Amino acid sequence: MGTPSETHVLVLAGGLSYERDVSLRSGRRVLDALRATGLSAEMRDADVSLLPTLEEDPPDAVVIALHGATGEDGSLRGVLDLCGIPYVGSGARASRLAWDKPSAKAMLREAGIPTPDWVALPHDRFSELGAVAVLDRIVSRLGLPLMVKPAQGGSGLGAAVVREAGAMPAAMVGCFAYDSTALVERFVPGTNVAVSVVDLGSGPQALPPVEIVPRDGVYDYAARYTAGLTTWHTPARLSSVAAAAVAETALAAFGALGLRDLSRVDLVVDEGGQVQVLGVNVSPGMTETSLLPLAVQAEGLDFGKMMAALVGRAVTRGVG
Repeated sequence: MGTPSETHVLVLAGGLSYERDVSLRSGRRVLDALRATGLSAEMRDADVSLLPTLEEDPPDAVVIALHGATGEDGSLRGVLDLCGIPYVGSGARASRLAWDKPSAKAMLREAGIPTPDWVALPHDRFSELGAVAVLDRIVSRLGLPLMVKPAQGGSGLGAAVVREAGAMPAAMVGCFAYDSTALVERFVPGTNVAVSVVDLGSGPQALPPVEIVPRDGVYDYAARYTAGLTTWHTPARLSSVAAAAVAETALAAFGALGLRDLSRVDLVVDEGGQVQVLGVNVSPGMTETSLLPLAVQAEGLDFGKMMAALVGRAVTRGVG
């Protein structure tokens, strides 16, 4: 599991999304880990100077540590494809599919992979059809509690659990502040876990599940990135049957969405022991409180060597 030391790697981090600060933290951690393995690596932002730089001094491979649309919606990956530069992670098409939560959920459902019932509601339809009537119908159809979150986005920004019908309007307003479409899905009580999936050359493998226990019950932005607001258990406190089920479901989701190299699948084990997929992230966080590095450590892998191996796979694979 290694890459020639002369390989030059460019880590992209920052961007203009709401998750810029988290992205910079992820990028620095990836950068330090790659350099610790002996690789030549540098970090830069995805700004107007990026394309000229790629043309003048193209790296052997790119690691995308950008969160939010720039790193996850497939657009930057498509540009890298056009530039002929290999990168770690899923391709443009698969990333675009995973980024749009309603589309990803529909694909998972078609593949027979459980995911909570949902409705996607653009802001324009919400206004045109009458907010009160629409919300009443959603509550009637899906029941309470509900999870409201942006159809496109990450890090728990704009997400809220609605336990009473009267709280729906405020939750929708908060969601629409981050995206023009809201995803409203049935909230599933249970044990929330994240399963990171990596492929180091012998096929996708599920790393140990990480159990997420936010102090206030909701794994929002503050709970993810503020020390003391969330407790993580790695491996998750699951029965052997449930642990096998979350691993199997995560791998199935990885395959159904056509992902590659690495991803994080968020799941819930409900009170009856059934597993459902809540979302998939193609550019998971790499900070000190992020879930993929916790799983890597629990598996006994060296984070830097793992990233270097993924770089090597990208270089060998090339573009496409």
